[in-house]
Amino acid sequence: MNTTITYEFPLNERIRVFIRLEQLFQQFVHFSAGATAADKRAALNVLLDIIMIFKRNDLKSEVMKELDRDAKILSKMADNQNVDILLELEQMSKKLHAVKGKIGTHVMQSDLFQSVAQRSAIPGGTCSFDLPEYHYWLEQDEAIRLKNLQQWSSPFDDIRIAIYSILNFIRTSNSHSCSQEVAQAGFFQIALDKDQSYQMLRVSVDKSIHCFAEISGGKHRCSVRFMNPSVGDARPVQSTDNIPFTLSCCLF
Repeated sequence: MNTTITYEFPLNERIRVFIRLEQLFQQFVHFSAGATAADKRAALNVLLDIIMIFKRNDLKSEVMKELDRDAKILSKMADNQNVDILLELEQMSKKLHAVKGKIGTHVMQSDLFQSVAQRSAIPGGTCSFDLPEYHYWLEQDEAIRLKNLQQWSSPFDDIRIAIYSILNFIRTSNSHSCSQEVAQAGFFQIALDKDQSYQMLRVSVDKSIHCFAEISGGKHRCSVRFMNPSVGDARPVQSTDNIPFTLSCCLF
């Protein structure tokens, strides 16, 4: 049983977008597995969010750059175990390179999907009287709904796996950089080595400590404030206690 809560803070925009997509992909998988109409509505709404992020970013290029960077780092390490990982990274890059145009653009060619996307901008705009075709789809057998969701989400499968792998490399890298720290009166500041390209900070706190970690800053200096959750109408305030936590500076 996990006894800690971990807060992550990306140190560049690329990793920030990757973490957002990771969360959305996880939500999509979760809601897709649900059997109710509400689950399928939630899954489709999440997929719309994923598509919106892909529209705003050249993610195929960003992921391929990160895969290439990871491969170069691994190739310099004298470790036979890295051979299989390098082959895996190479296969991921080949699959993404083979994709023509922006990923997922054909998903919006579905009339049903277009209708849902247009009406989703309106609060409550996808009611049965607004979109009877959507209502009809939601009432279909689970096998039909799952098949459609898989068709719509399949263009993102390869890049989803690549993003999962990249973030896993970052989170599990440089385990020696983990340190036990104490936030004096709920505050801690760290200066990062300017010669190192840190990708992420991770702050782990025991669940028995009734505070949440608020992380801010940039790639050279960050601060961590441990805040007492709001009670009633009161706003969260910084704890006055000395808070022990584990700090990981992730570099890969």
